[in-house]
Amino acid sequence: MIAILQWTTLAACGVLAAFRVPTALRGENRSLFFIYALMTAAILLSIEAPYVAVDQVLGGVNLANLLLRFIIFGAIFALGLRIARGFGADDALRLITGPAGTAFAAAASLAVVAVFLMMDTAGSSAGLIGVYDKDARNAALVEYYGAAGRLYPAYITLALLPAMVRTVRSSLPGLVRLGAALLALGSIGVTLGLLSPVIPAPLGYLRFVFNYTAILCLLTGLATFWLSKAVAKRTRKMQTNVTG
Repeated sequence: MIAILQWTTLAACGVLAAFRVPTALRGENRSLFFIYALMTAAILLSIEAPYVAVDQVLGGVNLANLLLRFIIFGAIFALGLRIARGFGADDALRLITGPAGTAFAAAASLAVVAVFLMMDTAGSSAGLIGVYDKDARNAALVEYYGAAGRLYPAYITLALLPAMVRTVRSSLPGLVRLGAALLALGSIGVTLGLLSPVIPAPLGYLRFVFNYTAILCLLTGLATFWLSKAVAKRTRKMQTNVTG
């Protein structure tokens, strides 16, 4: 089930990124293309075979996992900026780009790097499973490392959550409200990911469910906003043709 969820999410992100290539080449909505491209790269690096191939090039010490964390940071920052600006959510924009957001990003980045350097990271292993299984010390550090890596995405998505709730409750077009609802669900999924260290082993699959469901909701929500814009543009064009 986990493999199906991973490859389904990868396929969805890849299709969305490819679909945005023509408009990006024309200089339109390039930020949207880069968000999809970064998330596609992140999901690719979360799958065993491509992860190991990339990490071997980087020395076989799981630097690919550290790279994955910062790709996610970059993608979620770009997502937060686009959504906050698109909805005129000044409160979210201040939280993301203001002193608090900068400090949070720096602290999360330092925590991720510091814990990574404390681990015995030899031996490529997607999800750091091999590192986790080495001994109790490494197992604990992997949990701390994962928690540190989830802090910044949770901060960004929670900053966006009030604006998305306002949008869902507004009188905006249905597709816009649907996109906001998907983003809100994605935000909740990212936040639930913070509970990963306390999820018991028999329910470990929930970690993957939270993570990939959150990604799918966030990216589908973005696509829904684009679809709403395209539908509105097409409707205005048809109305112009009729009245003209």
